[in-house]
Amino acid sequence: MKILVRLPNWLGDVVMSTAFIGAVKQFYPAAQVDVIIKKELSAIASLIPGLTNIHAFSKDEYRGLGGVYRYGKTLRAENYDIFFTLPDSLSAAVMGKATNAKQRIGYSKEGGFFLFTKTCKRPKNAHRVDEYLSILEQVNNMPVTGRKVMLTPTEVKKNNLVLLNFNSEAESRRMPIDTARNMLNLLTHVFPEYRFGLLGGPKDVLYIEQLVKNPHNPDRIENYAGKTTLVTLSNLIASAKAMLSTDSGPAHLGNALGIPVIALFGAGNERNTAPYNKLNLTVIRAGQLECEPCVRNECRLYGIPKCMQLLDEPRIVNALSQYLNHA
Repeated sequence: MKILVRLPNWLGDVVMSTAFIGAVKQFYPAAQVDVIIKKELSAIASLIPGLTNIHAFSKDEYRGLGGVYRYGKTLRAENYDIFFTLPDSLSAAVMGKATNAKQRIGYSKEGGFFLFTKTCKRPKNAHRVDEYLSILEQVNNMPVTGRKVMLTPTEVKKNNLVLLNFNSEAESRRMPIDTARNMLNLLTHVFPEYRFGLLGGPKDVLYIEQLVKNPHNPDRIENYAGKTTLVTLSNLIASAKAMLSTDSGPAHLGNALGIPVIALFGAGNERNTAPYNKLNLTVIRAGQLECEPCVRNECRLYGIPKCMQLLDEPRIVNALSQYLNHA
């Protein structure tokens, strides 16, 4: 049997989808499992256990629904038995139809139900990982056991680095620069035996450069913003002592790679998108505003994400201290 899975379009969601891939192997142990993933994220798929082929899809090369259909046709020769899609978009349904897979299964939010052979019913108020897994449960009429999000790094060299990610794709989930600077200075003071690494993608370089202007203890601060690939970032995370992160892709990476993670929530809803593995995980939110969580990408009330500004520093320090003392 050959199974093709359309993975989500965001880093954190891709990481959360690894539990789905693991469950596919549980239900179809002899099957070949391949994936379609956005080209920009394709490197991370190499760290997902159990995959045979990784098909990278570029929206720039295959524009619009016509392009999506043409891309799906390129996979017809693979003769897939089942196509699962985790995104619930019309384009994902069109892509599945174009592959000519015998069974095409997923949720349908944008009217793509007529392109599927089976449409699943989305569970209410479920964590995104459980949402993905529900597709398999509905198809097989059996519960998924051993639910776990997991990536396998290519290289691990344990060190005394604590990683900090104050960034997020959404402005409402990014820590205000002054709050982040205060947090950085506090942590380098409270934990003098550790080095601190600041994470960020190419879009975060300016933010991190502003953050590290005239910091306390600059000799123990390392700036990794814009200097890593998804694979080298994963190896860096897997080698670290712990991570403090906003609601973002790196938080999910840390959780899937097995290091202690302190996830800071404001606009996002931790019931749906917090890192999934409960071991070595602490979720913190201020919880002082009636608007939490708003799940918006921009703060319309305060201009800056006040919910991130109000995060309790002693609580964060205490959580990190517990992980480092047991490391």
